[in-house]
Amino acid sequence: MSKLVINTANCKACGLCVRACPKKILALGDKINISGNNYVVLLDEDSCISCACCAINCPDMAIEVYKEDR
Repeated sequence: MSKLVINTANCKACGLCVRACPKKILALGDKINISGNNYVVLLDEDSCISCACCAINCPDMAIEVYKEDR
């Protein structure tokens, strides 16, 4: 089971994480953060493979990925 945490206040809507996600489960959402940006949302948590491509590509460190031990 994976856990992806998006710090919506730090997201600048650059879209780098959206492009980096191999499962294509990230998208720019409709809601706006305090900075006036449409922040990234996770579309399907169950499909996340915890690869951390999104977190690695985020220049603002707005994404953290945790992987639970089995």
